[in-house]
Amino acid sequence: MNTKAIYAACLFAALNICTLSARAEADVTPETYTYGTHLDIKKVISMKQDATPSCGIVNAQLTYLDSQGKTKVLDYRKFADGCQEDN
Repeated sequence: MNTKAIYAACLFAALNICTLSARAEADVTPETYTYGTHLDIKKVISMKQDATPSCGIVNAQLTYLDSQGKTKVLDYRKFADGCQEDN
């Protein structure tokens, strides 16, 4: 095999892994956080929030792996990142 074929095979494998993980996240039903929700977070995969130019409450989403390796998604509300200098 030549090096171009090896590089192409590695790129193809990496793209397939990314596609599979994206599909796995899409199949997860988000849970909405409420006070007292038990959180079993082993590793955080991603954190997202609604874009806002000002300070205020925004919707946010946490994607994580639990202690059994299952992907979970948690919807919650938080102060926007723009509120760091406000009280």
